[in-house]
Amino acid sequence: MPRSVNAVASRARRKKILKRVKGQFGRRKNVWTVAKNAYEKGAQYAYTDRRKKKRNFRALWIQRINAGVRQYGMSYSVFMDRLNKNQITLNRKVLADLAMNHPDAFKAVVDAVKD
Repeated sequence: MPRSVNAVASRARRKKILKRVKGQFGRRKNVWTVAKNAYEKGAQYAYTDRRKKKRNFRALWIQRINAGVRQYGMSYSVFMDRLNKNQITLNRKVLADLAMNHPDAFKAVVDAVKD
């Protein structure tokens, strides 16, 4: 009895991956084994970078807050400590946005914790 291989499903699987690597350079776009490796490696990078993105944004927010509070003679760590002691619950994303786009509102927050 001949071996059944289901070529339809195999081809569909290959076409799906080749479609996803369309636009890559060289053999990565049209040679099955190279394309499969490129796709898998790209998926790994995408997974890890979705987590790195969160770290990078937090670091950016901290830098912006630090730059904002330095104008008022305070460091980032002192500012965050005083925010917590005064029970002001603004997250870093909001504080960074205030520091960049709404300096008057950010100054009001700094003055509230300077007491």
